[in-house]
Order: sequence, then structure tokens, then C-alpha cells
Amino acid sequence: MKNSTTDSDDAAIVGAVIGLGKNLRQWVIAEGVETREQAAFLKTRLCDEGQGYYFGRPVGAEEFAQLLGGRQRPLFASTQVTTLSTR
Repeated sequence: MKNSTTDSDDAAIVGAVIGLGKNLRQWVIAEGVETREQAAFLKTRLCDEGQGYYFGRPVGAEEFAQLLGGRQRPLFASTQVTTLSTR
């Protein structure tokens, strides 16, 4: 993911992996999204979700519980996984 916005070979690989997941009817989640440009790149290739420092830094269990604010939400609905496309 790191060079996908600047290296055409990396971009082709990322696009192919997203395409493979989509063709297999899988939900595609990109890891290591660190910049706005990377998020935009993934969105244009219809990647479903992204995770990484661009969306939020890792937090400990106590801080995570505070982020949830006592609401009943699934564990995977953290600030670190962000939906990039609509289905």
C-alpha cells in the first residue's frame, strides 16, 4: 500500500488484489492506509474499507472502551476501520 500512489507496479498489484476479492464476492479491507491520497486511491478502485494511521492510531483497551462510550456496538466498529465505498 505504501507506494501504490507513486509506483505504477504497486498500484497494479493493489488494484489486482482488490479485483480478485471483488470477483470472489468478498469484502475487501486494505491495511496500512496512512495518507489521504492512499484512501482516495482505494476508493476509486472500489475497496470496501481501510484501516491504518490515516483513520486513527492504535488505542489501549481502556481508551477503546471510552471511545465506544458504553454504546452497544460490535468490536470491529472501531475508529480504525473506515468504510470507503457504498454497497
